[in-house]
Amino acid sequence: MRPLQISLETAQKLAKALGMPLEQIMHMPQHILVQKLLELEKKQNEQQ
Repeated sequence: MRPLQISLETAQKLAKALGMPLEQIMHMPQHILVQKLLELEKKQNEQQ
């Protein structure tokens, strides 16, 4: 599987927000990354 087509800065921000290693973010399947981002957004909305 090839790495996601995102910038290094974006990957670093995602890794920090999701609490995951950068390498894991870069090699994560796109559909799983989208799911994680939706979970993160839901969590942030609940906090507000």
